[in-house]
Amino acid sequence: MNMNPEPFFLGGREVAPGRTPFVIAEIGVNHDGNIERARELVHAARAAGADAAKFQMFDASMLMSLDSVLAVYQRERGARDPRELLQGLQLDPYELGRLAEECVSIGIVPMVTVFSLPLVQVAREQGWHAFKMASPDLVNLPLLRAIAELGKPMVVSTGAAMREEVVQAANWLADVRQLAFLQCTSSYPTPDDHAAIGGMHEIRLLARRIVGYSDHTAVVDSGGIAVAAGACILEKHLTYDRAAPGPDHAASLDPAQFGAYVALARRAARMIGAHTKELQEVERDVRRVSRQSLVATHDLVAGSVLAQTDLCVKRPGTGISASLLHSIVGRTLARAVAADRVLMAEDLA
Repeated sequence: MNMNPEPFFLGGREVAPGRTPFVIAEIGVNHDGNIERARELVHAARAAGADAAKFQMFDASMLMSLDSVLAVYQRERGARDPRELLQGLQLDPYELGRLAEECVSIGIVPMVTVFSLPLVQVAREQGWHAFKMASPDLVNLPLLRAIAELGKPMVVSTGAAMREEVVQAANWLADVRQLAFLQCTSSYPTPDDHAAIGGMHEIRLLARRIVGYSDHTAVVDSGGIAVAAGACILEKHLTYDRAAPGPDHAASLDPAQFGAYVALARRAARMIGAHTKELQEVERDVRRVSRQSLVATHDLVAGSVLAQTDLCVKRPGTGISASLLHSIVGRTLARAVAADRVLMAEDLA
């Protein structure tokens, strides 16, 4: 396993700590199985400032066995049969390929989650720039490897996973250069006290990869919080109407809210800045006037050998730094210095 993360790129842009976060609009199944609505959501994602639009490529009969069951949140939103639910939400894989082209045409990165092995070959022939693994497939070795072999950037979500499963997936994908992991809580929507944004820190240590946050909260400020905690990638569901029937609308943001989410996340990134401690240009004036220098306690004549009692420390910081007091004691003055005047380097012999 890599001791340090490989450089990671999405849409031709390096995704890294200290950079602007890469924001994925998860359209998922919020198009309700309607291709025109899906296209509208692509444009809404672009207008809201997202960097990528992501879809889900699945076939209900491939994905769901006859023993499949609904999640509680799906039953609470009126679903009765898991296959029937997904059949009403799926788009034809070839229609999805046209959506990838639509993304490229308007300048947003097309991403897709493929849920079944037979569909990987379909996705291979389309214009997807990156692939996202759904949380349940963190342990799906055949699908993980099939997507890895496409040679595109790969983002892996870790919702409902144990740390051992994260390590296992990282080991399976150790040869994949363009790889990132997302912390995620698989609850729709996720309450604040279960957002677990801080889980990114352990994932970074376990996987040694770039990390981000797949966000299922229903609020607009969680992205900024995640960025402050170290997220380089954000994924958030986008919908046309949070009150619409369907499994994911309630855990999504509408276009206006999504725009606010992106703005807050990017503001957080600007406020955090580079992950270094440096003197900034905006600080120079205050540094000059508020730092302290060595100052003559009384009139000093040329040729004097400086004693500690000859010097005190006062503002401004334009002369010899107070930090040099002990090295200046014992030096000889080249010229006179009046009382209460800053000692300058040229005053010394």
